[in-house]
Amino acid sequence: MADLKYYDVILKPIVTEKSMNSMSEKKYTFSVHPDATKNQIKEAVEKMFTGAKVAKVNTMNLEGKNRRRGNNVGKTSKIKKAIVQLTADSAEIEIFSGL
Repeated sequence: MADLKYYDVILKPIVTEKSMNSMSEKKYTFSVHPDATKNQIKEAVEKMFTGAKVAKVNTMNLEGKNRRRGNNVGKTSKIKKAIVQLTADSAEIEIFSGL
C-alpha cells in the first residue's frame, strides 16, 4: 500500500442531488484515493475540517465505464467514493454550506 498522508486521501467532494439531500442527516460524500482505508478517511476528515467528528464511513469501489470513440474501445478510470456520517454534536463541513 502507498504511504498516504491525510491531505492525499480526500480528492474532491461529490456534489449531486442525492448527496445534497443526505447532508440534512450529516452525511457527506467525497471522492477518495483508491488505496485509502476507512480509518485513513476518518482521520483525514477530522484533521482537514475543524470540529468534525466522524461516526462512521461507508466506501464504494466503482469500476470504470466502457467508452467508445469510433473503432477504439476503452474504459474510464476506477474511482472510490466515501460517505462520511458525522456525529450529532459535530460541526458542519464548511465547503458544503454555501451550496
